[in-house]
Amino acid sequence: MNNDLLFDFKVDKAAKTVFITREFNAGQSLVWDAFTKAELLDQWGAPAPMRAKTKYMDFKVGGRRFYAMISPDGQERWSVQEFTSITPKTNFKMYNAFADKDENRELPGSEWDYNFSEQNGITKVSITIFNESFERLEKLLEGFKIGFTMTLKNLEDLLSSLS
Repeated sequence: MNNDLLFDFKVDKAAKTVFITREFNAGQSLVWDAFTKAELLDQWGAPAPMRAKTKYMDFKVGGRRFYAMISPDGQERWSVQEFTSITPKTNFKMYNAFADKDENRELPGSEWDYNFSEQNGITKVSITIFNESFERLEKLLEGFKIGFTMTLKNLEDLLSSLS
């Protein structure tokens, strides 16, 4: 990992919110694609040794991504992401909920807000995750920082291979 690149992870339990900021040594357009195209998301979107598998993705306002993180022994952990706002290349928002294999959601979920900006070839991604309940925040945080840090490292490796 390039240690000059920013990586910040903060939790505000009172506000039930997680704030993540991460820089990548890649252009904004490529980083945007990595977050919004299923074929790229599936290459980095799960912490090893797990892998991500998108069943379908329709990246538009009101569209959804239905995907699983799959463990080496084949266990699947499904999630539904519903896109609520998209400003191409700079911002998208989604509602995320865990689900079963038939897309029945486990509520409550969380609201994710992604912001993308680029300066001198370095793209900064700022992610705000608001949880509807404190219990959801606690569930999300179980191993989340370690797992999300691993997936962002996967993304960094993928971006360097694509650049």
